[in-house]
Amino acid sequence: MANELRQRQTTQAQKPETTAEVGHPGGEIKHGGAVQILRLLLVVVYFFSSCATIVVTQFIGVPLYWINRDLYYAYMALTKQSFGIFVTTLTQWWAPTVIRVSWDSSVAGELRKTQDGTLECSFPERMVMIANHQLYTDWLYLWWIAYTNRPQTHGHIYIILKESLKHIPIIGWGMRFYGFIFMSRKMATDQPRMAHRLKQLKEVHTGPMSGTSGLDPMWLLLFPEGTNASDNGRKKSSQWAEKVGIKDMEHVLLPRSTGMFFCLSELQGTVDYVYDCTLAYEGVPRGEFGQDLFTLRSMYLQGRPPPSVSMYWRRFAVADIPLDDHDKFDLWLRERWYEKDAYIEQYLRTGRLPPTKAATNGVNKESGDEEYIETQVQLAHWWEVGNIFLVLATFGLLANILARVWNVVWYGKHV
Repeated sequence: MANELRQRQTTQAQKPETTAEVGHPGGEIKHGGAVQILRLLLVVVYFFSSCATIVVTQFIGVPLYWINRDLYYAYMALTKQSFGIFVTTLTQWWAPTVIRVSWDSSVAGELRKTQDGTLECSFPERMVMIANHQLYTDWLYLWWIAYTNRPQTHGHIYIILKESLKHIPIIGWGMRFYGFIFMSRKMATDQPRMAHRLKQLKEVHTGPMSGTSGLDPMWLLLFPEGTNASDNGRKKSSQWAEKVGIKDMEHVLLPRSTGMFFCLSELQGTVDYVYDCTLAYEGVPRGEFGQDLFTLRSMYLQGRPPPSVSMYWRRFAVADIPLDDHDKFDLWLRERWYEKDAYIEQYLRTGRLPPTKAATNGVNKESGDEEYIETQVQLAHWWEVGNIFLVLATFGLLANILARVWNVVWYGKHV
């Protein structure tokens, strides 16, 4: 362990030199100061106009909660679809990103490349999704995966995230409507909240968005590491590994098992699979961290997003996961993370996560590129952006018509 720590400290000490040698993985800054200011203004306008529109649309639907709960949850799912469209266009327009997807045999036939070059998934409507955490925007790429699913599930994502985010004006309000689960990282406080939300996710509904079983679609997204990989997180992971006498990891952080164990235990019988995604970002040097290179400014203002984002998918049957004993589950989850660590080591050596020979189903066979699907984060149709503003625009139009009718009636009575 001491040798490993010394090696890591040596690597960290070389960071400035390494970064200077390789340059930023996103290339040179593509936009000068004036253009960056313009891009910032456009991002801010689009961001707040979209988010404010979605939140107002949510408030319009609040009365449905007392009229018909099934319709209320279906309505909120539609507003969540709008946010999925928003984050997809935010990346498509300001930080275009190449995505490379591969998988193992457990999800064979569930990912494919369409004739127009887009990704299409057929993951189940209900699942728990886990991933390693490298950037603040990891969730954005995973939300886009839900958009590519058939049937689409980008209106049914639930994310477990830190409690402080719910206090952000506008965005925090929207996340509360979405039923996201906020964690204080104190299990005594978090467990009752989680139990309440997970109970709601197990309720049978008859609304228009419910599945044939009466259970609403649900993609519950967890980041078991609890935070982005960083210098500080790396040190804490090493210290914890040494304290409990287990092997540390080099490229990912040791996962925390308590929250995931509780979620899976509560959801037993209503979800069949855990889908695991290993994320890797092109150009991040060994010993450095993606969050330090691909900042919001770098990606959305300077025009330096990740050259590519690689995903490696696999799934595990909940029935095969040891949920009868927390210690056994902790070991099971840690073993999955050791495998992730090995995948990222392979990525650093070869530039690719484990390949899938049949990835493109022969669509691009002539190119000889059959080890992964390569596509981009984008909408299927540009006009889908209008869905964000459709409900509010319709409500405004009806309000305007009713106001005109009222004025005519009122004027007619008092002439």
